[in-house]
Parts: sequence; C-alpha cells; structure tokens
Amino acid sequence: MTKNYSSIMENDTSASSISSVPALSVFSEIGAALDEQRPLLTNSTVNSSVCSTIDSIYFEEPSATVASAAINLSNTILGTGMLAMPAALACVGLIPGMIIILYAGLTSGLGLYFLAMCAGKVGGRNASFSSLSKLTWPKLGIFFDMAIAIKCFGVAISYLIILGDLMPQVVSSFFHHAEEVELLMDRRFWITLSVVTAVGPLSFLRKLDSLKYTSLVALFAVAYLVVIVLYHYVSPNFPSPPPESIEYFTFSTKIFSQLPVFIFAFTCHQNIFSVHNELQDNSVTSIVRVIYSSIGSAAFIYEVVAVLGYLSFGKNVLGNIILMYPQSHFVAFGRLAIVVLVIFSYPLQAHPCRASIDKVIDSFLHKRRHNRQQQQLQDVLVVTNTKRHVTVTSCIILTSYLVAITISQLDLVLSFVGSTGSTTISFILPGLFYIKLHSHDRWNWKRCVALFLVVYGFMVMSVCLTFNIKRLL
Repeated sequence: MTKNYSSIMENDTSASSISSVPALSVFSEIGAALDEQRPLLTNSTVNSSVCSTIDSIYFEEPSATVASAAINLSNTILGTGMLAMPAALACVGLIPGMIIILYAGLTSGLGLYFLAMCAGKVGGRNASFSSLSKLTWPKLGIFFDMAIAIKCFGVAISYLIILGDLMPQVVSSFFHHAEEVELLMDRRFWITLSVVTAVGPLSFLRKLDSLKYTSLVALFAVAYLVVIVLYHYVSPNFPSPPPESIEYFTFSTKIFSQLPVFIFAFTCHQNIFSVHNELQDNSVTSIVRVIYSSIGSAAFIYEVVAVLGYLSFGKNVLGNIILMYPQSHFVAFGRLAIVVLVIFSYPLQAHPCRASIDKVIDSFLHKRRHNRQQQQLQDVLVVTNTKRHVTVTSCIILTSYLVAITISQLDLVLSFVGSTGSTTISFILPGLFYIKLHSHDRWNWKRCVALFLVVYGFMVMSVCLTFNIKRLL
C-alpha cells in the first residue's frame, strides 16, 4: 500500500485551491513563490518543461507551529463572509442565527478533521485534493477541479462587488464635493477602473509571491471591522433600531437561501493540507488543536459581528454590514483597508481558478487524444502555454467583471458560492475521501459522521441552490 501511495505522489502536480477569503495563507502562498508549475497547497516546487512530467520535487523543512498554523488558518477563514453575516442572521432571527453559526462551525470543523485524517494516508508531506482524488476517486478528479474553480471564481466576484460598493463611500468621506460628481458615485466606474489598472494586470502574474504581505492587511481589516461594529453598538451617538425590527425567532424558507452564507464563511478546507504539510509536528493531536483554535476564534468573531451588527440596525441591515455605518474618517479608513485587501486578493483567487480550469481542459484534451489513439493518457500535464494562460485569465476577469457590474447583492453571490463550491469542498469531498480510504474498516462513529457530511452536503447543494435560483426569478 505504501508503494502505491508513493507512486501516486510522484506524479502529482495538481493545483488544488487557495484561500476562500481575502487572507493569503502563509502555508502555501507566503512560504514560497507561487507559479503555474507547482501545486498551490503543497510545499513542493516543480522543475518542469512544457507538457512534461515532473523531474524533481523539492521539499522545504516544516517550520510551522500550532500557534502560527491556527492564526493563519483563522486568517483564511475570516473574510468577505463576515461582511454578510449580520444580514444572514437577520433572515433567520437572532437566536436561530447564533445557533446556525455554531452549527456551521461544527460541521466545517468535522470536514477539516476528515481531510486531515485522509492527508495522513497519502504519506509524506505532499497532501492535496488532487493526491487524494487520485488515491480514492481518480475518475472524478475533473469534478473536484470544477468545484474548486467555481468557488474561487465566486469569491473573486464578491471581491469586485465589495470594491464597487465601498469606493464611492471612501471617496465621499475624504472629498466633500465628490458626491456632486456622478461618475465617482458609480460603482461600475470603480469596478472597471480597478480591473483595468490593478486587478487585471496582477491576475496575469504567474508568480504571486510579491502579494504575500496582503495577509497583514487582512488581519488589520478584520480587526478594524470588529472595532467599528463594537464602537457603533455601544456609542450613545447612534440610537438603537425600534424593538419591532429585532426578531429573536423567524421561521421561513429564507433560511435555505442564507444557510450557504454561513457555510461559505467557514470554508478554509483547501488550506488544511498546508497545515498537514508544514506543521513541525503534524500528528492528529496537533492538527485537531489547530482546527479547534481556528474554527473557535472565527466563530467567536462571527458571533460578535453578526449579533452586534444586527442589534445595531435590525432586520433592515444590508448584505454588506460596513455600508450601514455613517460617513466618517474612522469608518472610511476601515472601508479603504477592505478595498486594498480585495484588490490584491482577487489575483489569489484567479490563480487557482485558472489552474483548475487548465486541468479541466487538459482532461478533455487527453480524452480526445486517447480516443483517437494518438498518444497514451498522461497522469500529469504542466501547462505553460502562454496563449492559453492569457486566454483563460482574460475569460475569468471578463466574466467576473460582467457579473459584478450586473449584480450588487453580496449575500446573493455568497449564497451561490456557498451552495456549490463551498459545500463540495467542506462536506462532500471530506466525507467521500474518508469513506473510500476506510472502506475495509468496520462501521464506526467516524464513518457514520463522514456519511452524514456527504448526505448533508448534497442536500444543502440541491435545496439551497434551488431556493437561490428562485430568488433570481
């Protein structure tokens, strides 16, 4: 069995996925330069030629501690989902919303646990979604890549929406007569300007190591947002909403359209492999401590932002909480930090999205070549073709741009991403991987919970996606 694992790992050059949130994980992105020739979530560097297999793999010495791993995984979790949390809570009521946040954190933690357990079966420190798919369900690898591409693409769209919503308010806060200029108040102008001048050019980079310090901006933006929410809740200068706008219990079908937002907020499963690969002590106990610390801290921050944000504005709170606060330099700096964050975080989503799309394209090309008996199907193909790189990247940028200028509801985008890509990565894949790798074991509570995650994931995907589609009709 060990020999089989080794053979699989020798041929694995998959680009898994990266952070679902504005944070740039130190495990894969900060630790080494990212490029199109190496897995995003492993610590291997690939020496490759065009359309060739791996010649050699270089492993960095594991240096992460439990504390640093927990901080960076928390940094991966916290992001755009936090902005939509008060609105999601408003749709289900205060008490149910608080319970759903804890439940979403619990199920997300279970998914992380099962992925960590499966990573240990791969052997060595080169675990990734691709290596597990080859080990368990090799013929379904194309669907796994599609799920990763959908998730990263959806997150990229949410970044552009946030940028378009915040920039008019940032400009009006620093320039008093800016509101008189209609162009400066147009969200589409700022989305277009950012795509042309910053987001677009950065997305064509093959190496993203120069963007590694955006994680510091992410930590600052998260902390600043919590301070803004807390200050405006306790400050006597901002009156509370009328009592009738605060609903403690609300039972309606809206819960099915908002549940994916809670799921999306805790999605960080693509980076659990980096935790396993780079921890000095990657034992089960250490990884469980990392999961417990990161999920627990994120759940606490989500509870604070969701509850205080909802109590500050009631059921009329917007899908982006920071849009609710009055114009001031105090709030403007927080909005500006988020704007800078999403500008530099967009390429971090375009990169794995492009890599996953490349792998999907390669799968079809290999299948065609196999059917025509022109050449045998290869396990690995490293794409360095400049034409495809430019074409795929341009399509990602253009499509996300068109969606962002058409849709302004952040929570709607997060709902679709949460009910498709996030659900697949958080629940379906961890359960399937664990069940397959332990198919010869007797049924115990772990296999039962893994099966529950798979069933739960498909139920959330089908039901919640249906309700979100109805929102558009």
